[in-house]
Amino acid sequence: MILPNTLLIANLISTWYMVGLIWMVQIVHYPLFAKVGSEQFDGYQMSHQSLTTLVVGPPMLVEIATALLLLWRRPSTVPAWSVYVALGLLLIVWASTAFLQVPCHEKLTNGFDAAIHSRLVVTNWIRTVCWTGRGVLVTWMLVVVLQQIPRFDA
Repeated sequence: MILPNTLLIANLISTWYMVGLIWMVQIVHYPLFAKVGSEQFDGYQMSHQSLTTLVVGPPMLVEIATALLLLWRRPSTVPAWSVYVALGLLLIVWASTAFLQVPCHEKLTNGFDAAIHSRLVVTNWIRTVCWTGRGVLVTWMLVVVLQQIPRFDA
């Protein structure tokens, strides 16, 4: 049986991994799409999609699995509302990925399009903000748990 604190820590680690990654993508990676050049862009975009899946797939799956498991096995000192809000933020991330970013990436496989690129960068702020909010909230949950651990001051 998985202990609630272990689930929370796994969720925290996977969330902060994604927070760091999404900020790098938002500030560095996506803006650089415009600098690739039209002749190389098709191959670049195809490689980007396949290689990015390898980097984001496993931690995203760990994050969603642990977020869902926390609904049933949350640490007793963590308020239920915080688990639901954190899951809600993650569902927004997943919906944004499926309905906004993935379609932009699919269109960009046909060649660079400045309007589609702009839409990708602008709509990615949804994921950036939600993942950052999740990171802060899940960290707060761990602080709540740690405050309940007995201290032995010398």
